[in-house]
Amino acid sequence: MAGEIRSFRVTQSTRTSQIAAVVAVVVIVVLAAVPWWGGRFEMLLLGQIFAYLALASLWNLLAGFTGLVSIGQQAYVGFGGYMLFAFAIFGGVNPLLTIPIAAVLGALIAIPVGALIFRLSGAYFAIGTWVVAEVFRLVFAQVSALGGGSGNSLPPHIVREIASGREIRDMIIYWTALILVLIVIGFVYTMLRTRQGLALTAIRDSEPASESLGVNIWRTKFIVYVLSAGATSMIGALIFIQKLRISPDAAFSVNDWTAYVIFITVIGGIGRIEGPLIGTVVYFLLRELLADLGAVYLLILGVVAIVVMLRAPRGIWGFVVERYGIELFPVQRRLRLEGLDEMKGAARKSAGAAGPDVEVAAQPVKPD
Repeated sequence: MAGEIRSFRVTQSTRTSQIAAVVAVVVIVVLAAVPWWGGRFEMLLLGQIFAYLALASLWNLLAGFTGLVSIGQQAYVGFGGYMLFAFAIFGGVNPLLTIPIAAVLGALIAIPVGALIFRLSGAYFAIGTWVVAEVFRLVFAQVSALGGGSGNSLPPHIVREIASGREIRDMIIYWTALILVLIVIGFVYTMLRTRQGLALTAIRDSEPASESLGVNIWRTKFIVYVLSAGATSMIGALIFIQKLRISPDAAFSVNDWTAYVIFITVIGGIGRIEGPLIGTVVYFLLRELLADLGAVYLLILGVVAIVVMLRAPRGIWGFVVERYGIELFPVQRRLRLEGLDEMKGAARKSAGAAGPDVEVAAQPVKPD
């Protein structure tokens, strides 16, 4: 029947996201080819970018969607790094194979830790996570077999297990970093598109409302905390494969693995998958341009953070979404009505037959 909505479908992708997916494939191919068109410096720099992007994406999942503001995620970065050294040196495991081991162990250790700190909330939870990280640092500083307080380096024969030559080793580590950051982003995006993601989005928007709809807030937050801890431990192992040396102060540094990560997420756009991407680009641009300024560099980072928060409280990408409605990683479900255009045409004909004073109320859905 003309002018009738024949069917409907629920979609999550948009025209913009489809174009972005094509561009992303091209970018990934270009990044995968860096060892052939770039040099060692480019691989090392991009490896660091991938690590920070992964950490920021995980912190964004934790704080941006569940409201768990942790300032102690360095606990799992350091834990993953020390698991790398322990299994590689004493277990004879190939350093690359220690990465998934670190992920599993990080998730397991997060279960009792989470059960403890989830008794706290708000600012007390944030302080509790930092205390846990300090406990981790003090414990590993006492393990003399792993270098104690002064740290340890991977023995040369273990480093050669990755690859015999430095050039091939750098390429393998670079590709590993690229694969892991894609896994983390894919994990976050996939999770937010599931029913669990609906629960997380509801919690982000309003905890009382989500609870009234049947969302188990404690269980949902706990699952996210454990999974993000495991993934953070995985990235920690990657970071110290890149460095080939570890010490308690470096492994559990609140500045390197939490403060900068929070800066990246907040200025990019907390609660948005695109936020860490934008924030990582901004952070590394500022770092490369201003790092020679010493302490002034940190002051400039602070000024940038303040300006962004005043001008765009939801971050750079949050401002873009509010102003232009662009989403590269859409997770919201949209109802698409088929036959709406025909219905509108029929309404216009009816309006024309009734006279010029009749106004058509039906409006088309704007294309993405």
